Amino acid sequence: MFKYLAKVGSNTLLSRILGFVRDLVLAHVFGANAGTDAFFVAFKIPNFLRRLFAEGAFSVAFVPVLAEYKEKRGFDELKRFVDRVAGTLGAVLLAVTVVGVLGAPALISVFGAGFLAKGDQTTFWLASDMLRLTFPYLLFISLTAFAGGILNAHNRFGVPAFTPVLLNIALISCALWLAPLMQRPIMALAWGVLLAGILQLLFQYPFLRRLRLAPRFRFAPRDEGVRRIGRLMLPALFGVSVTQLNLLLDTLIASFLASGSISWLYYSDRLMEFPLGVLGVALGTVILPSLSSHHANASREAFSRTIDWALRWALLFGLPAAVGLFLLSGPMIATLFHSDAFDAQDVLMSRRSLMAYSLGLLPFILIKVFAPGFYARQDTATPVRFAVIAMLSNMVLNLALVFPLAHAGLALATTLSASLNALLLYRGLRQAGAYQPDPGWRRLLARAVPASALMGLVLYLGAGDLALWLELDGVERAARLLLWVAAGAGAYFTALYLLGVRPRDFRGA
Repeated sequence: MFKYLAKVGSNTLLSRILGFVRDLVLAHVFGANAGTDAFFVAFKIPNFLRRLFAEGAFSVAFVPVLAEYKEKRGFDELKRFVDRVAGTLGAVLLAVTVVGVLGAPALISVFGAGFLAKGDQTTFWLASDMLRLTFPYLLFISLTAFAGGILNAHNRFGVPAFTPVLLNIALISCALWLAPLMQRPIMALAWGVLLAGILQLLFQYPFLRRLRLAPRFRFAPRDEGVRRIGRLMLPALFGVSVTQLNLLLDTLIASFLASGSISWLYYSDRLMEFPLGVLGVALGTVILPSLSSHHANASREAFSRTIDWALRWALLFGLPAAVGLFLLSGPMIATLFHSDAFDAQDVLMSRRSLMAYSLGLLPFILIKVFAPGFYARQDTATPVRFAVIAMLSNMVLNLALVFPLAHAGLALATTLSASLNALLLYRGLRQAGAYQPDPGWRRLLARAVPASALMGLVLYLGAGDLALWLELDGVERAARLLLWVAAGAGAYFTALYLLGVRPRDFRGA
């Protein structure tokens, strides 16, 4: 399983690096203003629904059932199942897309209510126009996730992990070359999102053909397998996407705050998503098919051992990543985004929300590990109960923290509710007997925590004051940031080695 994690992680790393380049280009070309606020709202709505229909509820419902068909039924039956799921999913997505495009102003009036409350009609209609272009992304990317689920179930993890690279390439290209040609340059980003959805779907099609599983779309909502997926999806629609629902609530409330608040949250969230994607999403992607197969074969010990393996990886890399993200939040944002369009005030505001998000990095990763433990067992009801509790706590915390901390309070509320969700998921797995920690956790904690503390001390002493970073030019900032990232990583891994941790300890599941 280690080789699959390495493959997914490396491709995800490439995607995240290009994502940083994308955000750097967006920050330098467009800055943080009402126009970027409009785009981020218009992109967040289909992107949120993508998390539900794509790698969210659909994937966690589809992959376990697909694994069962693959393990226990013949190829012809598997192919019919794929065709019928594709046709039914495609029809539902097409209907949702048509409604979304026609109802774009109504959606913006809900999720960007602050635009109207502030009397900003220009931003409201700009966001509505962009949503008409970005909403069809939901259709294409959800079918892409369907294709990726098939490939992952057949241990073809590399192609789905590479596919998001195309989104970054499309947005960068449109920002640099299409935007100058348009009357409203920011609209180029909406066209980039639409183009990316089409490219990502076309990219995966040849790999499905190699498996002889390229679907022929058959609308069959009464099919046994399709109905099972539907039953699993309904509660999972909410349960697996609680973090995204929280972020969407943040966007709604932030639209009432100072202009730029949505963009500050976006850029800080993007930096937090880097380690979350490379580690958390990679772990969840790799273990779900394996857990589904273990459950189908009634291998309880192997099921528990797979979760334990993923948790050790989460701790070993998630803890130092959170420490580094917290201490280097200002230097990272200054290095990547500071420009004439993204000024010192934008850096300071984004830093505050990134520090709040970084405190929740490890819980966010743990959710990616714990949730597949339920979905692989085709249990979507239990995570929903936990998601409702976390969602309600997030709403209360948003209202309590937004007044004293503004947009940073929204980020901190998301962190606290994610921590609660992770704790409830862990307790649920233990109580169900699905997970029993293997020996050695105290030993691992006794090594990872001091090593992370040493790394934190190195970064704290070396990072310096944010004002000093803003005085440097871009090249000097980048060189200095790389130096301290390398110093922190070196201190952490050296300490781990001296304390007796070896790479071979984490290779097997």
